[in-house]
Amino acid sequence: MQDNQLLDPFGRRISYLRLSVTDRCDFRCTYCMSEDMVFAPRAQILSLEELYTVADAFIGLGVTRIRVTGGEPLVRKGLTSLLARLGAREELEDLSITSNGSQLGHMAADLRGAGVTRLNISLDSLQRERFAAFTRRDRLDQVLAGIDAARAAGFSRIKLNTVVQKGRNDDEVEDLVGFAVARGLDISFIEEMPLGSVSSHERKVTLCTSDEVRERVAQRFQLLPSSYRSGGPSRYYQVVGSGTQVGFISPHSRNFCGDCNRVRVTAEGKLVLCLGHEGALDLKALLRRHPGDSQRLRAALIEALRLKPERHHFEADQQVQVVRFMSMTGG
Repeated sequence: MQDNQLLDPFGRRISYLRLSVTDRCDFRCTYCMSEDMVFAPRAQILSLEELYTVADAFIGLGVTRIRVTGGEPLVRKGLTSLLARLGAREELEDLSITSNGSQLGHMAADLRGAGVTRLNISLDSLQRERFAAFTRRDRLDQVLAGIDAARAAGFSRIKLNTVVQKGRNDDEVEDLVGFAVARGLDISFIEEMPLGSVSSHERKVTLCTSDEVRERVAQRFQLLPSSYRSGGPSRYYQVVGSGTQVGFISPHSRNFCGDCNRVRVTAEGKLVLCLGHEGALDLKALLRRHPGDSQRLRAALIEALRLKPERHHFEADQQVQVVRFMSMTGG
């Protein structure tokens, strides 16, 4: 193995880091966290300098894409200073953020100025009451205004992310595609992952597969398979007559692990090698025990990759397969 590459036991090269900067969020999305979520003490969260140190180590090992996640990353104080440092790194081909959109109204222009190239914005419903039920917050207008601000800021691509649940929002998928097409946005539909224990719905009942969603979308829009790739697990289709790409993320119905190119680092500094497994390496302990030792950090990352699993095994009829919520891992 070359010194500037991260390879797992199955020959997959890791070129994509999802870096969580906080476990906190101003929403409480039902599939992502509990209403009475207990967040990590701030002393346990990586500092901005530590986050940059981790990112720098990954970049030195061949990572060319970084997505900043949360919780809601835009509630992290001082975030734009970290983004500006990352945005200045010529080795990075792509610096992106996943957001719920609530803070974009006043932050979109600053994010673009810091070097962020792409945005993913969560949007599970265009109906106010449904949106409030999903997020436990009545802020649809705020998110829609944030989407408009992001469009005005000039990002290279903006993509909406929708977690589709049968009987809850599956009848909106055509309207959501229409919303994206009218605004020149992309959109991905996601099968819910069994992360954390939820009480608002029964996952085996609400699971809506990508094939079911695609059939609904095709009732109104003509879709053609697309060669577009964003670096993540979405399989894309072009909406004929528009610039919109419709993606499908299918952790249940179509396992995408064969070409996995990514790992995650949580806000607490845990290196998560696979969403579908509990194992993680505590990078925070290493960073604080050996501050400034970049060689030791890189060696630990290389060693950890030897434990990356071949795939996850999500089953729709099992309620909880990984105890941690998605907000604790990073999107």
